[in-house]
Amino acid sequence: MIEGSADIQRAEKLRYGMIGGGQGSFIGDVHRKSIALDGLAEIKAGCFSHSPENTFATGRALGIAQERLYNTFEEMAEEEAKRSDKIDFVVITTPNVSHYQAAKVFLNQGFSVVCDKPLAIELSDAQELAALSKKKGVLFCVTYTYTGNPTVKHARELVRHGEIGNILFVNAEYPQEWLLIPAEKQGSKQAQWRTDPKMAGKSNSVGDLGSHIENMIAYVTGLRIKSVLARLDTMGKDRVLDDNATIMLEYEGGAKGVYWTSQIAAGYDNGFRFRIFGTKGAIQWNEETSNYLELFRFGHPNAVLSRGKDLFYPHAQAYSRIPSGHPEGYFEALANIYKTYISALVKQKSGEPLTEEDLDFPNVDMGVEGVKFIEKCVESSQKGAVWIDYT
Repeated sequence: MIEGSADIQRAEKLRYGMIGGGQGSFIGDVHRKSIALDGLAEIKAGCFSHSPENTFATGRALGIAQERLYNTFEEMAEEEAKRSDKIDFVVITTPNVSHYQAAKVFLNQGFSVVCDKPLAIELSDAQELAALSKKKGVLFCVTYTYTGNPTVKHARELVRHGEIGNILFVNAEYPQEWLLIPAEKQGSKQAQWRTDPKMAGKSNSVGDLGSHIENMIAYVTGLRIKSVLARLDTMGKDRVLDDNATIMLEYEGGAKGVYWTSQIAAGYDNGFRFRIFGTKGAIQWNEETSNYLELFRFGHPNAVLSRGKDLFYPHAQAYSRIPSGHPEGYFEALANIYKTYISALVKQKSGEPLTEEDLDFPNVDMGVEGVKFIEKCVESSQKGAVWIDYT
């Protein structure tokens, strides 16, 4: 089939603000462009950098009124809360170290929040944010981007409908090559903060890549981790944090798993993939060819399902935007998450009840699980790569 999802038409766009994402930032611009794809929200305020000059230059380029450009996120939360035209939600795209404090300040003012992963550096901080968001009754999204792919959502439906049977084994990997060279010593801002524990937290490779794997497998399979054994490696000279990791898992119910993350894997750009094996068959997905999903049914020919051409389950099909053969990717996946999140905010503002499908975006509880996963992997590795109880 060639139909894409129908455009949502709104009489009035929501307003949002952004923390981080100033000039020179990669991820802030990705968020802004992804939000703009559906035209459901407009950026109206920001504190884009520790540098006031960067914040004001970024704001001017985005057409934001000068009085809504702020020197600190604390000032922004306080001043925006006073306005009759205040923002409807805030997007946090800073390095990991400031996620917790920025989110907490806006939650205390009653704002809904979108935050990059990981949600926080400490598990207790992540749990505090989850409790606070529920107390305030706001919607909190953590941007695990790849779950926005229609093929991923179809994989989840295949598992839910029992098409591959009971899950026996999961294999997932996320290799990259970009830290095979000492990029942190060669002027790369991304490398500098990701390899610095003061900015990134307790882990680099597991925190950056492994958290995506944890969320993806939990989302698609519904499996809960029972115990974990992890070995975190630091291969780069003079590095403190891991740039490679091997992780074994046991899930509740008896399934097993192996995850691998690496930033020193030559030949890999962004090789995120998973394989899920069940008693009736298996599914395989690769982020770099994310318009396709491989389905293997025991005793039947193998199949490659094409987004936009092959019939997906209705919920997954609703996220497909353009005809087959016209690749969708990273921007569209994040846009799908924002489309769902913003639509839920609109319904919440109008007092309408929210359904399970309305809430199909990565939420704050998933963010907490991601931080827990990082902590357990670090603990296991520091103790000599031993099995750690996950409860």
